[in-house]
Amino acid sequence: MAEQAGPGASSTAGGGAIVHGFPHIDTVRSALTALYRRLSGDGVARFATSVRPELVDFPADEDLYLGAQRVARVMVQHFRLPDARMVVSFRDMVHAGNVELAAGPEYFIELHSRFRTDRRDVGAALAHEVMHVYLHRLGLEFPGTRDNEILTDTATAYLGAGWLLLDAYREEAAIRGERLMMSAYKLGYLTPEEFGYVLAKRAVAFGDDIEPWFRSAQARDAYRAGLARAQQDVRRAPLAEAGWAARRRYAKDRRALASGPDYTFEAAPSGTVRVSFPCPTCFQRVRVPCRGRLRARCALCKTEFDVDA
Repeated sequence: MAEQAGPGASSTAGGGAIVHGFPHIDTVRSALTALYRRLSGDGVARFATSVRPELVDFPADEDLYLGAQRVARVMVQHFRLPDARMVVSFRDMVHAGNVELAAGPEYFIELHSRFRTDRRDVGAALAHEVMHVYLHRLGLEFPGTRDNEILTDTATAYLGAGWLLLDAYREEAAIRGERLMMSAYKLGYLTPEEFGYVLAKRAVAFGDDIEPWFRSAQARDAYRAGLARAQQDVRRAPLAEAGWAARRRYAKDRRALASGPDYTFEAAPSGTVRVSFPCPTCFQRVRVPCRGRLRARCALCKTEFDVDA
């Protein structure tokens, strides 16, 4: 699991300056589609309730190893992993965490030594590593380390434990020598705004708003930026909530049967025209006839939405 430390940060596992924005948005959306395809809409809905903050709170007076085992068990139970025992240890290493993926029933998780003294993000690190186990058991992976880690971050966030990963993003003032310096720190491969985007998509799908749980002001800002981006997904033509400019372009493209930003038209020999576009929830392609306003239903995630085709 990657972690990044911005200018002035002291983390030994720092990965350079923190990236912002939505550079991985296409891979994130592919990950959401893959989750729904593997679990089904009903399977994803089993995770409609997020891990609550009091379950992963790790006070300084709790035994390090027993506490880590307890938090790991919370993640195992949340992801409904059967007969999976997590053995947690700590050592100096490049990344924030690592898990040994084997046949089970025991899995060995290593966390960076810094978590011995700074326990705020132990839950976040364990959520990511336990998700690796969950995806391994599902047989779900993306080719390449980068895309597979993005899949893991996306799945952790969308299935109810990834708000902890976004909450690990913070900027803090620290005194070094005689200088007051600002340091920025985050966990995971997604940008803070991308974590916010996935969590916002989850909030829309399940009504699960976790914003009040954030301790980090920077995480809260990133969540709101992600929410704004997620709201754009339901304002694209041919969805009925599309804005005036999007509707005008769509009408022009429909007359010419020209592809638009997300949609393509298909003309049958009978003269019937259909439009194909991504579901605003799972991004599976949906096809509907161009017959004006209608109610559509995604065959994959079962989401219903109004279309003006």
